[in-house]
Amino acid sequence: MFSSLLQRLVPAAPPAATSRLFSRIEVCPPAAQPAWWTRAGAWLRGGHDAAVTRPDARLAAVRAEFADAIADCVDDAVSVVPGDVLMRINTARSLRDLWHLRPALYHVIALRHSQCEAEQRLARLNRHFPTRAPRSGFAPLDA
Repeated sequence: MFSSLLQRLVPAAPPAATSRLFSRIEVCPPAAQPAWWTRAGAWLRGGHDAAVTRPDARLAAVRAEFADAIADCVDDAVSVVPGDVLMRINTARSLRDLWHLRPALYHVIALRHSQCEAEQRLARLNRHFPTRAPRSGFAPLDA
């Protein structure tokens, strides 16, 4: 009797940390670049960064990885959606733009191959973006 009462009062142990629910890591968008007037003011004050004025080599490398992720999904003239996604990848102006293209990329890969393949490819691309651990179930929502 005491053990059954104790079982009711003490909740069951949560699922192991290896379950998909608890092993997910939240991928966040990169920080937005400062507004043009902030960059211009820094440039006028002489505190400009050379990386701001030259094309970002990292962006080009990430763009190439995104394009490679759907390269086998783009056919000739029949693939309108993959071609559109590829065009959006090639015209992305920042890592943040590429971060927002991930759902479209997932959609194209999942339709051509499988959801499992799409998840694997996006997991490889997610390394370019900041991550944070998922919220605890005990944290308030406004925190």
